[in-house]
Amino acid sequence: LLSSVALTGTNHEGDQPPHLTLADDTIPVKRNLAEFDGPEGRFCPAGVYEFVPLEDGSGQRLQINAQNCIHCKTCDIKDPSQNINWVVPEGGGGPAYNGM
Repeated sequence: LLSSVALTGTNHEGDQPPHLTLADDTIPVKRNLAEFDGPEGRFCPAGVYEFVPLEDGSGQRLQINAQNCIHCKTCDIKDPSQNINWVVPEGGGGPAYNGM
């Protein structure tokens, strides 16, 4: 999966503000994971969203790996709670598909 992310030519600077945010940090676990089995971990073609165990082992939390984002906006469209806010990343380093 991540090798395919590299093929998009997407570039993110490490010090830019986050372009993927949650309106409510509790919704991914309390609603989406409980009711829909965490679709965030499945609908993103670049593996940006993953549910990881909490350090104390008491449950899970949603981790956002924004550096993998290929700017397809699937998350903004498919999130059942419309809780994910996608904005254009700073610097315009979005996909550069070579050979198209």
